Amino acid sequence: MVARIAAALAIGLALAATTLAHPLAPCVLEIRESGDGRAEVGWKTPLVRARDADLEPVLPARCRALGVPSRSEEAGGTWTRWTVDCGPGGLVGQTLGVGGRGALALGALVRVTLADGRRVQGAVSPSHPTLVVPARPRVLDVARDYVRLGVAHILAGPDHLLFVFGLVLLAGGTRRLLATVSAFTLGHSVTLTIAALGVVDVPSRAIEAGIAASVLALAAELARRPAAPTLMRRHPWPMAALFGLLHGLGFAGALREAGWPAGEIPLALLSFNVGIELGQLLFVLAVLVLRAALGRLPARMPSWTRRVAVYGMGSLAGSWCIERVIALLR
Repeated sequence: MVARIAAALAIGLALAATTLAHPLAPCVLEIRESGDGRAEVGWKTPLVRARDADLEPVLPARCRALGVPSRSEEAGGTWTRWTVDCGPGGLVGQTLGVGGRGALALGALVRVTLADGRRVQGAVSPSHPTLVVPARPRVLDVARDYVRLGVAHILAGPDHLLFVFGLVLLAGGTRRLLATVSAFTLGHSVTLTIAALGVVDVPSRAIEAGIAASVLALAAELARRPAAPTLMRRHPWPMAALFGLLHGLGFAGALREAGWPAGEIPLALLSFNVGIELGQLLFVLAVLVLRAALGRLPARMPSWTRRVAVYGMGSLAGSWCIERVIALLR
């Protein structure tokens, strides 16, 4: 049963990952009004993104570009900046968003600073690709947008999902699985909070390399023969909590890059963490449902399929490690 579920999900995640690390942050559309009908526009895309994603910002039709855009590489992404003239009336009530070829797998953040200094921020996603700039942000909108961003972030990250998948295989029984996933949740919630608030600051490329190494270490443990259980197999929750601290730093990188809504930092932090947990729960439930469905099949898969699945997981993690260490050394 474990072999069946491992083979099915490892192949699926391998195809979804396309051997690339997912970015730690979404795209960001940032607009700052100057008060004379003009606005400064910034458009950030991650350095690493899906090969079929060619996203672009969507501005109101009345906004026309002025001058030549400038481009620079900053904080793990590429910023394109230019000036637009949107005429009188400002951006309140106008529609903004992200479009183009590909999917908003990770979502995108839209940040608008109005001429009077008020700041409006929202998230767009495949189901909600645009937003209307309100006069004032509502608390419910902030909570909804950051929950959505958290769910999208973990479900779009094959490295995080492969690690959670490995925890399901390692834990086995329901009680052990509950304890292991809870320990992972506790670990990444702690570092997500302190890192997002700026208490600690670790370079994003080092975090990416560490996350890939955690997936590789878990795959190596799963590849061992279970005849002589190791400490990690007997007590998987301490390991899950320890590596959870590392993954939390990755989640915090996305949240810091997304930015904070004015006056709603605690709500945004809580909502993003809730979104991470919801996405994680959805994935674990999907694994358990698929495992139950495959367990009812009359055919038995050969014993070697167990190792094929684990080796596939380790190969992906190894390729991520090489790629991210090279990026770290540049």
